[in-house]
Amino acid sequence: MGIQANLDFVKEQLPKHVTLVAVSKTKPISDVEMAYQCGQRVFGENKVQELCEKHEVLPKDISWHMIGHLQKNKVKYIAPFVDLIHSLDQESLAVEINKRAKQNDRIINCLLQVHLAQESTKFGFTFDECTLFLNEKQTLYPHIRIIGLMAMATFSSDNQIVEEEFKKMSEYYQLQQNKFPNLEVLSMGMSGDYSLAIKHNSNMVRIGSTIFGQRNYNK
Repeated sequence: MGIQANLDFVKEQLPKHVTLVAVSKTKPISDVEMAYQCGQRVFGENKVQELCEKHEVLPKDISWHMIGHLQKNKVKYIAPFVDLIHSLDQESLAVEINKRAKQNDRIINCLLQVHLAQESTKFGFTFDECTLFLNEKQTLYPHIRIIGLMAMATFSSDNQIVEEEFKKMSEYYQLQQNKFPNLEVLSMGMSGDYSLAIKHNSNMVRIGSTIFGQRNYNK
């Protein structure tokens, strides 16, 4: 199937309240243009350079999401235009995002990334650190708007492990949302597990290979 058919297939699987972030990392401009022509407007990238290059040449009504680990020294490049940063994973990064947003006279929407998975290679706040940030720290950064939480499950073929993690994250999100109604987004789920994520209240999914096909990282 082509991009249009794949995109239609994915959208048919998603409830109306779920936002689809089409993950276009490593994919050529032509693929993004095709998805755009099919009506997709929200795209996610995990590398700052690629995000900037695509933003420069593609239509300006695209909502660009930074979904990968974000280095502090690269925030300045995306601060003028990024619509949502999914990966606010440490307080020092919040300091930098707030600084660069202020310089651009913007308030940048962010998700707090929670370290949910078992892999130590993944980034994010612990639940306790996230709670502390929400309760005591977010008011220190007036140019950041925390609109939700993001988490990635363990990369595993065992759906029980993945589902237990999504359930745990959903329960934590609902607890925090009761205290902070501005937390409107729970971003969980990728191509291999988005159905399980939606089952556990994810309302934003990041889907790449199911739409664009497998990536060639050796190009």
